[in-house]
Amino acid sequence: MTYKDIVCRLKNASIEDAESEAVLLLEHYCMANRAHVFSFPDEDYSGPALAEAIKRRVRREPLQYILGEWGFFGESYFVDENCLIPRADTEILVEKAIVSLPHGARFADLCTGSGCIAISTLRHREDCSALALDLFPKTLELARKNARHNGVEARLSFRLADILRSDALDGEEPFDAILSNPPYIRTSVLPSLAKELKAEPRAALDGGEDGLVFYRAILEHHGKLLKENGFILFEIGFDQQSDLEALAAQYGYTAEIGYDLSGNVRTALLRKI
Repeated sequence: MTYKDIVCRLKNASIEDAESEAVLLLEHYCMANRAHVFSFPDEDYSGPALAEAIKRRVRREPLQYILGEWGFFGESYFVDENCLIPRADTEILVEKAIVSLPHGARFADLCTGSGCIAISTLRHREDCSALALDLFPKTLELARKNARHNGVEARLSFRLADILRSDALDGEEPFDAILSNPPYIRTSVLPSLAKELKAEPRAALDGGEDGLVFYRAILEHHGKLLKENGFILFEIGFDQQSDLEALAAQYGYTAEIGYDLSGNVRTALLRKI
């Protein structure tokens, strides 16, 4: 099977970036060199692993799950069906955390998933430490694996808990910050998502009827664990600015909205009034 053949199969499956994905598959499964692939697009590649990977992608399984790892903020993360796929948009939150955390800070990463927020922040702030929390044991174990892989395991602890419960952080010392990219898609929107998104854990996507269930729980139950002058930093949906500003005001916070490179609303940084 040639590079051209793979691109054709992916395009027939309505995969938009078929050329780039074909190269990534060849690099991963055949140790092919990108420049060589483009120079010799008719060279034949074979192997059962590559063939199976192409079948999975044609079925619209996320490429990241097929490869088993993905890049984020300069780091590499193991990913599978137990976690949300790290996305470049979330790097905006990490950038904000890195410049906002005080020296020697300890922060919590709620709904940690792959651990990418906490781990990439710690990689670029060697003076900080963190607690990563998730509801699912397999997801938390994946985050542990990523912490070891990226060399921050000594500064990152883990807790299995449900942040919708008021006792999720019981016994913890106050934090300098709480970071979170929680589920924030409205339940009614989930059926209309792309096939790839539907393959990701529903629990990592479903933010309830209004998309605000997890934001509300964090503010109501866990904001009390912030130190004086501490902050909460959320990733939010492109259409959630007014909702988050109203919710922040309701619980006594100001809200500073941040934008991604496309100019879309992406983060909300909350501080106590």
